[in-house]
Amino acid sequence: MNHPGRWWHALPDGRIQCDLCPRQCRLHEGQRAACFVRQREGDAIVLTTWGRSSGFCLDPIEKKPLNHFLPGSSVLSFGTAGCNLACKFCQNWDISKSRDMDRLMDTATPAHIAHAAIAARADSVAFTYNDPVIFAEYAIDIARECRHAGVKTVAVTAGYIGEAAREEFFAAMDATNIDLKGFTEAFYTQLTGARLGPVLDTLRYVHHHTDTWLEITTLLIPDANDSDEEITALSQWVARELSPEVPLHFTAFHPDFKLTDRPPTPHATLTRARAIARREGLRHVYVGNVRDREGATTYCTGCGKALIVRDGYAIVDYRLNAAGRCPDCGTPLEGRFGAHAGHFGNRRIPIRIAVAA
Repeated sequence: MNHPGRWWHALPDGRIQCDLCPRQCRLHEGQRAACFVRQREGDAIVLTTWGRSSGFCLDPIEKKPLNHFLPGSSVLSFGTAGCNLACKFCQNWDISKSRDMDRLMDTATPAHIAHAAIAARADSVAFTYNDPVIFAEYAIDIARECRHAGVKTVAVTAGYIGEAAREEFFAAMDATNIDLKGFTEAFYTQLTGARLGPVLDTLRYVHHHTDTWLEITTLLIPDANDSDEEITALSQWVARELSPEVPLHFTAFHPDFKLTDRPPTPHATLTRARAIARREGLRHVYVGNVRDREGATTYCTGCGKALIVRDGYAIVDYRLNAAGRCPDCGTPLEGRFGAHAGHFGNRRIPIRIAVAA
């Protein structure tokens, strides 16, 4: 359904500029923005996917990936359609690149989603599969309903959002994983159709000006963004501009969408990247999309003991005390933790919550 959009202004030449993201699409009557889901309708911009979803699933929170936010818990995950980036390596391209609105099978109001999370015993709701920035009005409305109901919300995003919308969007989120897709302007321009600078601005903003828990993911693509030099520069920037305590996830690429001429990421590349990032001072570096117990385990930054041991997405040992500290040396672990870990494990459970439109 169409819903009034925000973050736009009229231009002297009669067009309307969308200010939601750095693309700043300038639209004539009936035109859609690059994300496809925002459209000019008369003298305003509307969101065409408010209340509509490509489907719901219960996932482990570690799949987002978030390792320092309610470990072991389940999260009700969903997305819509469209995207404001043009990643040639998109791993969810059938959703994010879709322009077929018939793919949006489930219809649900924010209240229905909050109630569905409670019924499913999910601790949080994640906006994922495609980027929630492009359906910001819907995501914020859901987040408000969830907060009222005692349910947390998570944004899995590329962080390509404009200054006008950034504050309200992240104020509504309890946690976010932001994709830092590479660390050169050439990579962003050639492989994502976007720019690096606005993503770095978002990362700085979230860490320094919000209470939103932040983790970062970089998908390592062979011969694209996996050199020692680029990994070193990225790690140094996170340590210097954010904090050594911000968790960083290096994940494995598999050939997909328009980038099928590259091989899958070797496991050795992930372990090399983790070693580089740790050498540059980052304290919580993980590897993902592979089975690697050491690379998935959270260690105490004080004594080095394992605090949260994972096998895949399942937690096999949880040693944090009720105060979120190491039981051996008392060092606090940065994150959002409960007194006990959840036990959702490696499951993925499709959920239907469709209601009458």
